[in-house]
Amino acid sequence: MATQAQTISRSDAGGGSIRPLALTNWLFSVAALVLIMIAVGGITRLTESGLSITEWKPVTGALPPLSEADWQAEFELYQTTGEYQNVSGPAGMDLAAFKFIYFWEWFHRLLGRIIGLAFAVPLAWFWVKQAIPAGYKPRLVALLALGGLQGAFGWFMVRSGLSTEMTDVSHFWLSIHLLTAFLTFGGLIWTALDLRLLAAGNARPARLTALTIGVGLVFFLQLLFGAWVAGLNAGLASNSWPLMQGQFLPNINWSSGIWWTITHDPFWLHFIHRWWAWVAAAALIVMAIRTKALDRRASIALHAMLGVQIALGIATVITGVELWIAVAHQGVGALLVGAYAWSAHVLGRAS
Repeated sequence: MATQAQTISRSDAGGGSIRPLALTNWLFSVAALVLIMIAVGGITRLTESGLSITEWKPVTGALPPLSEADWQAEFELYQTTGEYQNVSGPAGMDLAAFKFIYFWEWFHRLLGRIIGLAFAVPLAWFWVKQAIPAGYKPRLVALLALGGLQGAFGWFMVRSGLSTEMTDVSHFWLSIHLLTAFLTFGGLIWTALDLRLLAAGNARPARLTALTIGVGLVFFLQLLFGAWVAGLNAGLASNSWPLMQGQFLPNINWSSGIWWTITHDPFWLHFIHRWWAWVAAAALIVMAIRTKALDRRASIALHAMLGVQIALGIATVITGVELWIAVAHQGVGALLVGAYAWSAHVLGRAS
């Protein structure tokens, strides 16, 4: 049994040795990198760094400018954007300030490249060694494709803001980019947990239940509202809690139509994000209670991340979106996604 827990060694059609525990550790490591990526993405957004690199160069872009002439050329490209011409330029941005925002966008993209290599290279090695259990190759390829889409969505997001008319990226593309990162993170956790079960001798993977799907949809909406709030800087619509501008329901301008208002108005989005949070919290608590009888650790993790996330959300508001509090809010949001995936896996395993 101890040997089985370390590695399942059996010959498959190609004579390979199945190593689910090694794949589990690898996927958890990649998930940790994705978590760091999400946090750095939050810093990039909050420092208005996303439009500092106006071109996508998958290979040569891994290196930052190496001379003053190169820096000046990058700065001149940034000066063609609406963000510079209408926001940062009039505010007096110089080359030194540009280098600061350039660093965060470059580092964010560099992490994306590192994660791609950290996933693709070991995947190829496990594949050649025939160490991947039956049925898991399509899932791992899907996770690799999801990571590739994440990079593509990131570029589409940046490109959406590269015009003289725009002063920021599209909040729709930002939400797609961020939610894909959350989905990738949750998928890595879920697959790693399935492989850990296999390493322990349980060949049946977990499955989604009606409860976890329902809670997941409620939770997804909260994440979507949060992404829109971030993309539109709607966190600045109020710095008080629980009231907004001294009243429960803020003044919302519906003159542009219902659809535009519910997807663009910062006061409405701030309002719905702060109060839908309690609906999502109630759903996650129900899920955590159901999980407690099966795995107390997963239940505690879900409760803890939920409580910390709510506290950070309130702190983000009352501090006027203080950088590191807002970054922590986004990072713990990813951890909450991971705790949800763990709890959902526990319930799916029992079913």
